Amino acid sequence: MSDENKFLELNSAQREAVEATEGPLLVLAGAGAGKTKTITYRILNLIQKGVAPENILAVTFTNKATKEMQERISKLLEENKAINRPVSVVGKPFVATFHGLGAYIIKENFREAGVKKYFSIYDREDSKRLVKEALVKNNYDPKQFEPGKILAIISREKGNSVSVEEYSEFASGEYFGGIVSKVWQDYEIALKKENALDFDDLLLVSAKLLQKEEIRRAYSEKWKYIHIDEYQDTNKVQYQIAEAIARDHQNICAVGDVDQNIYTWRNASIKNILGFEKDYKNSKLVVLEENYRSTKTILEIANRIIEKNKLRMERKLITKNAVGEKVGIFEALTENHEAQFVVEKVKELNKNGVPFSEIAVLYRANFQSRVLEEEFLTKDVPYQVLGTRFFERKEIKDILAFLRFCLNPESISDLKRIINVPPRGIGKTTLLKIVEGKEESLPMGMKLKMNNFRNLLRQIKNFALQNPPSKTILFIAQEVSEGATLGKNAPKVAPWGKGEEGQERLENIKELAVLASRYDKLSPEEGVEKLLEDTSLASDQDSDKKEKDGVRLMTVHAAKGLEFTYVFITGLEEGLFPHDKDMDENVSEEEAEEERRLFYVAVTRAKKKLFLSYAQTRTIFGSRGSNIPSEFILEIPDEFLEREFLDYTPKRKPLLHIEF
Repeated sequence: MSDENKFLELNSAQREAVEATEGPLLVLAGAGAGKTKTITYRILNLIQKGVAPENILAVTFTNKATKEMQERISKLLEENKAINRPVSVVGKPFVATFHGLGAYIIKENFREAGVKKYFSIYDREDSKRLVKEALVKNNYDPKQFEPGKILAIISREKGNSVSVEEYSEFASGEYFGGIVSKVWQDYEIALKKENALDFDDLLLVSAKLLQKEEIRRAYSEKWKYIHIDEYQDTNKVQYQIAEAIARDHQNICAVGDVDQNIYTWRNASIKNILGFEKDYKNSKLVVLEENYRSTKTILEIANRIIEKNKLRMERKLITKNAVGEKVGIFEALTENHEAQFVVEKVKELNKNGVPFSEIAVLYRANFQSRVLEEEFLTKDVPYQVLGTRFFERKEIKDILAFLRFCLNPESISDLKRIINVPPRGIGKTTLLKIVEGKEESLPMGMKLKMNNFRNLLRQIKNFALQNPPSKTILFIAQEVSEGATLGKNAPKVAPWGKGEEGQERLENIKELAVLASRYDKLSPEEGVEKLLEDTSLASDQDSDKKEKDGVRLMTVHAAKGLEFTYVFITGLEEGLFPHDKDMDENVSEEEAEEERRLFYVAVTRAKKKLFLSYAQTRTIFGSRGSNIPSEFILEIPDEFLEREFLDYTPKRKPLLHIEF
């Protein structure tokens, strides 16, 4: 490819970004606007202008993105031989994730980092092991204080550039904060002893190394041209790393999309991209508005939705693609009716030649997958769930194990599962004695714990034999929660967890109660037995249905960065999407707008056709409530919508095959 026509594949905005090689550059790249192509061509242009490849840095967020960028750069360099200097094997642009970049910096400065040359990088499982050992060392029961939850707190604080010493100062006066502080201190000692760093250390330690002027200057000179992908997802530490390297030459190219910032709960700070022009004086702004993915209709809807947000940088997605089909809108009577519509429409698309893998079904919360999974299984349509399938989720297994053990106290596996839900401090030795029928030999304190446990089981059994199964599920969830404590005089904490994760688990339990309501017309005992039998069969069937060429089922969060020819967005009801957690008066403007960004991300996954659906009624807590359509639907002009219809004739035999 000659120098004159090397950029013919680019549009004017992409070309502008590619040719703006000197000084700070912010590239606002809308969904499907070709940001990876822009970055790779910019790197090619730098090399053709005489910049040494080894002086170029590109940072991504995932290994997949890193590999894709490396391959694209290699291909472009191979195709474009007419460059000012030869590209040797050594002389290549450095392309890595933030964690890969951190590991590289630490390896080159291992003495200053306080580690030996050949240090280990511990993954999450390795880290959980050390946290568990630290808990035991401090006489805390790992079953009572979950290592994963404590590790999540440590990870969050490290992402905010907080050291263990700093955390201890402001958290040690709190009950749980004091526990985390002690465990974290011993966790760090263990890491040092084992000459290891965790994933968060790769960022935190490298950021601290870059605070040393000599080291910072060395990397600023090494990488004179920096590219940061998905800049809207950077946290405080990642921002610090990028700024330190870019400080001297100011040749930083930040590529991102304010409207796709949906990870604030992971410490991603939208302020980093919104404040770029203030942080880097004399910066240039290039907006990539041309979308190569979706139809004009889909983009028009996306634009109308997102323009209502205030925390954004003004732009509008455009495309030369066809107008395309109108967006299908389906008003379901119930969540089951909605699932039936989705599956029937999927079957129709597949019959017309669309591969199942080109179809995605998106939802706001994980619990929504249950009804959809059941319908796909019943109609024998292959599917894949990105994430954990409904019956594989811990809280679902726990609730069902309580129910099974009450009816079948011989089930040792169920006993092992629930005996420390909530945490009771019952160890393996005690459990072995219980299984062997030697409970009388236990110390008095342990006998008391077991007595409380058996009382709980008795209450559950008595309730289950006198009440409908749906109420029993909720009763178990409530009783188990009320029995959870962090220790003497400590506040009660539900075993389902707190925050976003805890809310999601509770929603899944509610969905299990909805499923159980199918058996409420039977006698309590028959209903429970049938529920346990059918959920076991459903779970087994679920595990056999993991086809590669299947419809993709996933949350909107999981869909970020993906695209599909046909996309269904389900559960578009007020309180569900947007989620009612954002109706809290105390939430920030940033938090309130994230739901709208989520919907924007969902809409822009679709290439050819988008389907939106909502249910007039949805069963929650065993009772059916009326819904109103999501505000997102109401904001779409009728001219872009076409009604979808499905005869609601419940002829099918459900997966959980009870006859009413």
